[in-house]
Amino acid sequence: MPRINLLPWREADRKKRQRDFGVAMGGGVVTAVTVVLATIFAFSQMISNQEDRNRRLTDEIAELEKSIKEIDGLEAQKERLLARMEIISELQKSRPEIVHLFDELVRQLPEGVYLTGMKQTGASVEIRGVAQSSTRVSALMRRIDASEWLADPEVDRVETTTAGASRQAEFIVNLKQVRKDDEMEGAQ
Repeated sequence: MPRINLLPWREADRKKRQRDFGVAMGGGVVTAVTVVLATIFAFSQMISNQEDRNRRLTDEIAELEKSIKEIDGLEAQKERLLARMEIISELQKSRPEIVHLFDELVRQLPEGVYLTGMKQTGASVEIRGVAQSSTRVSALMRRIDASEWLADPEVDRVETTTAGASRQAEFIVNLKQVRKDDEMEGAQ
């Protein structure tokens, strides 16, 4: 029977399989390296994009904080302006009060009484003067008490002095100026 030697064919087949295995292994390694590099590149791009977004958000937050500070400054300025407007409004309301005070003092001043000084603190008024007698000071007190713009007269001091041949009474009277707002609040 003839003998066939299959060894060289097997040897060639084994070398071919080893070569195919090496090529497949090299291709696998190249593919794996390519996948790893592509993944690293994709993640670095994602990180870069997120850093850009974070930077943009930080810039926007800084702008908003600046705007909030400006708004707070405007609010403070608004409060100051409102306070000024309130003061001006109060001054406008009290504007005719001094006119009423002087007018009423002139109307209620009896003959023989002369004022030498006047001091007002809020609604309280202190008047200083000279009268021909202490009865004239009493008449002044009664007239102030009957007035619609003046109230609560109180004598602080009355001194009778002699100036030459005549006698006179120096006095200090405290009174309150009645405001129309006070009357309206009392009526409510």
